[in-house]
Parts: sequence; structure tokens; C-alpha cells
Amino acid sequence: MPTNFTNVMKLSLLAVAFLLSAQVCAQPKVAVSIMPVHSLVAGVMDGVATPDLLLPGGASPHTFTLRPSDAKMISQADIVFWVGPTLEGFMKKTLAASKAKSVALIDSVGARLPPREGGVWDEHEHGDDHGHDHHGDHDDDHGHAAVDPHIWLDPVNAQAMVGAIEKALVEADAVHAARYQRNAAALREKLQALDKELAALLAHDGKASFIVFHDAFQYFEKRYGLSGAGSITVNPEQKPSAKRLVALRERVQKSNARCVFAEPQFNDGLLNSLIEGSQAKRGTLDPLGTREQPGKDAYFLTMRHLAQAAHLCLSDQP
Repeated sequence: MPTNFTNVMKLSLLAVAFLLSAQVCAQPKVAVSIMPVHSLVAGVMDGVATPDLLLPGGASPHTFTLRPSDAKMISQADIVFWVGPTLEGFMKKTLAASKAKSVALIDSVGARLPPREGGVWDEHEHGDDHGHDHHGDHDDDHGHAAVDPHIWLDPVNAQAMVGAIEKALVEADAVHAARYQRNAAALREKLQALDKELAALLAHDGKASFIVFHDAFQYFEKRYGLSGAGSITVNPEQKPSAKRLVALRERVQKSNARCVFAEPQFNDGLLNSLIEGSQAKRGTLDPLGTREQPGKDAYFLTMRHLAQAAHLCLSDQP
């Protein structure tokens, strides 16, 4: 009897120790807004856990509306990584009401750029309605924000974002701190190599001007010396006015724009009318990596495909 009692006690103590160990080692539940940011978070968390991705491939943060399942994902998370309310305004109310730690990665980037102004970058449309959204939480239209939110399109910014991701994860999960730190260091090295790779690819494309669908590529242009000449629409949720289209058609002609770029997230039916009668070519730039599978490699594939698409259209080679 004493032997059986002793065995039972040992098993009980082992069970308690196991439960305590599981609680100590449990990693935080992490949710991330958009694919490129999700990829960076997945890289830092590699070997520990996989973060949840909020926006599916092909969805744009400019037009996305939370579903009940999305709100549940946010409410159940311990940490939510996002660019910030300027980009993902639809998340603000749900995130504020949740217990999750909010990490707005736009705060980690030192070299933030203001929205571009002048000419066909910032023409106001639709009277007083421009810049005001009527879809719930979308009340921070980036066309009138103090900062351009498309920060991830510069690999140097991505390195700063990785630092903020690492810091938040280490604070939340000290057990796996060494793994997060090793992953983050390796990721920063890969981002440095990516930056050099893209710079070499685009080194001779800076003189060719181009028009983009919406002004999402300022960080990319500045990093690699490219020459954006305007955007088709200020606010991707609103169709450009006839006046603006006339101005853009004139800009394509006068600037000798080599390319007019569509985006896969938005209807690009206007492009053909813009390039009609000009020498401009048509291309597609994808800032969100809609063709990529979620995971630690998605950011690198997104940036490579973006640079390759730009080079293919802007290069003076046939």
C-alpha cells in the first residue's frame, strides 16, 4: 500500500511539473495583418510557432472589412502586428477592445515619408467626400495622412521592423528569447543581401518614368532611385474623376512615361485608355505578394517579383 501511494504521489508530482512546464513554455498567440509583415514575423518566430494571417491573398487593406472570424482572431491573440491605423484602419476598434498587445510597426521606422503632393499625386476628388470612408473603421485614409504607410517596400525599413518584432516577442516569451534573437539576426542579414540584389537589378532603370495605380511605391522608388511620375487614383477605394483621367493621359504623353502599372488588388480597366496613343507599356506591380504562399519566404519573393516586374517594364531592352 505505501508503495502504491508513493507511486501515485510521484505520478501526481510529475503531472503537475509537466503542466507547469507547459504553461511556462507556451508561446504567445500571434496575429498579423498583411502578408509581407506576416512573413517577417514568421521569420522571427521560425521554429517556435506560426503566426496567424488576417488578410487573405488578394485582399487590400484599403478596402478590407473585418468578418466575425477576423475579429475573433484579433480578440484571441496575445500580440497583433500591423503597420498601423493609417493603413489598416479597419482594425482599430476591434484591436482597442481586445486584450492583445498592439505593435504598430510604422513606429519602428525612422525614415518615414509624407504622402506626395502636387500634380497628379494628390488632386482632391468628389468634393468634401474625398478621403472620408464610409466602411466602418476605415477613417484614416492614407491620402491625407501625415505618413505614407507602405513602409515594408524598402528592405532597410524591413530590418527596423524585424527589430521591433524581435523586441515584442522576447518581452512576451522569454523562454524562446534566444531563438527569436538568432532568427532576427539571420533575417536582417538576408534583408541586407536582398537590398543589394535589388539595387543591382534596378541600377539602370532610374531614368524611365512611370505611372502607378495608387501611390504605394514611394519607399521602393526612393530606395532604388526610380522615377514615379504620378498615380491613377489618390484613394484606391474611389474611381478617379474624368478630369483626373484627362490629366493623367496628358502626363503619360508629356512625361514620355515608359510604363503604366496596374495592381492585382484593384480593377485595372482604366489602364488601356491611359496608354492609348502613347509609347507606354503596361505592367503590374504587386506590393502585397498576392501570388505568394504565406510564410517566412513570402517577403523576399514579393520584393523580388516586384523588382523584376519593374525592371522588365522600365528597362530599355525589348
